[in-house]
Amino acid sequence: MKRLLSCVFALLLAGSAFVWSGWAARVKRGVVVDGVCVGGMTYAEAAANVRAGLVYTPFTLHTPSGDVAVPVQYEDDVHEILRRARKGEEYAVTVRREMVDAEDFFADVCEKNVREPRDASLTFSRKGFVYTKEQTGIFCDHAASLRAALTALREGKEEAKLVTHAWQPALTEAMLRERTQKLASFSTRFDAAKTARVHNISLACERIAGSVLASGETFSFNAAVGERTRGNGFLDAPVIVAGEFVEGTGGGVCQASTTLMGAALRAGLLVTESHPHSLSVGYVPPSQDAMVSRYSDLKLRNPYPFPVYFLGGIGEGYVRFEVYGMPDGRVYRLESRVLETIAPPPAEVVEGEEDKILRAEKAGMRSECYLLVYDGGGALLSRRLLRRDSYACVQGKVQKKPQTQPSASQEEANSPQP
Repeated sequence: MKRLLSCVFALLLAGSAFVWSGWAARVKRGVVVDGVCVGGMTYAEAAANVRAGLVYTPFTLHTPSGDVAVPVQYEDDVHEILRRARKGEEYAVTVRREMVDAEDFFADVCEKNVREPRDASLTFSRKGFVYTKEQTGIFCDHAASLRAALTALREGKEEAKLVTHAWQPALTEAMLRERTQKLASFSTRFDAAKTARVHNISLACERIAGSVLASGETFSFNAAVGERTRGNGFLDAPVIVAGEFVEGTGGGVCQASTTLMGAALRAGLLVTESHPHSLSVGYVPPSQDAMVSRYSDLKLRNPYPFPVYFLGGIGEGYVRFEVYGMPDGRVYRLESRVLETIAPPPAEVVEGEEDKILRAEKAGMRSECYLLVYDGGGALLSRRLLRRDSYACVQGKVQKKPQTQPSASQEEANSPQP
C-alpha cells in the first residue's frame, strides 16, 4: 500500500500534462517493478530505472591456474513486464545469464591449464645414481567443464570449477629404482702395501665405474681402461709373463678384470671373451680369473632387455665391483673344480753366499668352472661349463752356499791312527 501511495503521489506531482500525454507509450499507474515505482514513466525511462537497481551476478570459473571471470551476457524480462503490467501491480524481474562464445572461451581456458606430465629421470656416474622424481600433469576435460558451467548458470550459481584430471607420467621414480637394483657384487683381496699395484687396480676401477651397458651391447675391458702404459697413468708392478713374475707396466690390472668378471657372471651377464693366466692366481678359485693384455681382452654382453650399470672401486685391502639392473628372479653362482694337480720339477740349485729360496715352487693344475643357475626358490635350473684351463707349474729355485773342501792337516787329523 505504501508503494502504491508513493506512486500516486509521484503522478500528482507530475501534473495534468503528464496524465493526458498519451498512455500508449507509458506504464500504467501504480506499477512497481523490483521495488521501483515506474507508473506513468515511458517504457524507456521505466526500464532504465528498474535496471539501475538490478544486481547482475558475475560468474567465476575456478581453475588450477587461478580464478577466471567468465564472459556473461545478461538478459531480463523488464520490457515484457512493462508491456503487460496492470495498474497498481508489483512485479519481480527475472535476469537470465548466457555465456558469450562459450566454446572458444573454454577451449582457451583448457589450453592454459593443461600441464603435460614429466617423466622421472636418472643420471649415473661413478658415484652412483641420482634420481629426479616424476611430475604429474593436468588434463582438462573441455566438454565436461562446459556442461558444468552451463548447468551452474541455469541454476543461478555464481561459480563453477574447471573439470580436470591427473595426467600420469609414463615413467616414475619407483619404476626407475625397480630397473636399477643391485644384481650382484664381487670382491677380491690384495696386499695394500704394494702401492704401485694398488694404484693400477684403482685406476682401472675408476675408468670402468659409471659405465652403462645397453641391451645386447658388449663391454670391452681394454676399450674402457685403455692401454696399460705410463703415459696412460699406469705404474710398474709385477705381471705374469711366460709363467714367471716380472716387472711390467700395469701390473695388478688383471685383478680388476677378474673381479669385474666375477660380478658380471653373478649378475647373469654373458662372458664372450676371457683368458686364464699362465699361472694360477691366489685371489680367486681356478678358472675364474680373467687375464687381460694388449692382445687379450675381457668382453661382457648384456643379454637383458634393459641396461645394466657398473660401479667399482677399492677399499682397505680389497677391490669390488657391483652390477645394477632389473632382476630376472634368478641366482647365479660359480663352481670351480680341480681336475688334476701337476707337481713341479725338482728345484734348480745355484751357488751363492747364503742359503735362500730365490723362487718358490708352485704346482700346476688343470681345472674347470661351471655357472650354476637357480630359481628364486633355490632350485637348480642349469649347470653350464664356462671354462676348462691348464695352469703351468713353477720350478723352484734355491741358492746354496758351496761346501768348503777340508785342508790336508784336517784330513790327516781326521784319518785313523795306527
